[in-house]
Amino acid sequence: MSDLLAEWHERARARPKRIVLADRGDERAAVAADRLAREGLAEPVVLGRDLGGLDDVDHEGVDAVVRRLQASERSVDLRDPVVIGAVLVKAGWADGCVGGASRPTADVIRAGLRVMGTAPGVQVVSSAFFFQLPDGRRIVYGDCGVVPDPDPEQLAAIAIAAATTYRQLAGDEPRVAMLSFSTKGSAEHPRVDRVRAGTEIARRLAPHLAVDGELQFDAAWDPDVAVAKAPGSPVAGRANVFVFPDLDAGNIAYKITERLARARAFGPLIQGLDGVLHDLSRGCSVDDIVNVCVIAALQS
Repeated sequence: MSDLLAEWHERARARPKRIVLADRGDERAAVAADRLAREGLAEPVVLGRDLGGLDDVDHEGVDAVVRRLQASERSVDLRDPVVIGAVLVKAGWADGCVGGASRPTADVIRAGLRVMGTAPGVQVVSSAFFFQLPDGRRIVYGDCGVVPDPDPEQLAAIAIAAATTYRQLAGDEPRVAMLSFSTKGSAEHPRVDRVRAGTEIARRLAPHLAVDGELQFDAAWDPDVAVAKAPGSPVAGRANVFVFPDLDAGNIAYKITERLARARAFGPLIQGLDGVLHDLSRGCSVDDIVNVCVIAALQS
């Protein structure tokens, strides 16, 4: 794990980014910011300490975003720290924003949607977990925290976003497995049909992405099983990105992987917004905040 963090830190130091920490008054954010600055990992801005609010920022882009929000029907509180952070990212004043150590995930996602909206061509906001396994392998799971019952279009969007997350953080090419309880027609059910349809949409939208489905996890992961169940697949037996058919499966799987496989998990990382905004667990540590800020810097 130390090698992964060292790699991320080296990349972050090469191009330090301005990251807003949006947990006003939380001592953990202040301590994390001091560490980020001291180690050259980012240019942190702590709301409530380094910046009071939007009125303290003299920036044409910020003024333009505020005017659009005020003229729209979107209800936003421009005094809300997460909203402030999202505005600063949307305007280009900041490269990323991290918040949520003292509030629910829904607040962070709501602020992101109302201020940033979804990225061009993206129809759904989702989440992913990035893991490093004890043997050093790196994988991504999606979606584990946002979309309860994705339709085919949403599954495709999650697959493409999770592949991007993997590429950004692992520095390697993603191979995406669309998971199901069936492999290549071993079962027939409307839920299997949905995964097949999502796979086809992902292929159409991202023709250069290695994606295959439907696949059971063993076929996606184990090369020997892949030979028997999915011969000729560009993904089976060597997948590194796993897209789950629903939130039940994704959420359960990430917790099992973290606890039983003793993998180090980073996330949930928000995907699909038109800007980098990440959530924090309310039980997060200073190390957690530093790591998520580094991830935000790498993705910006």
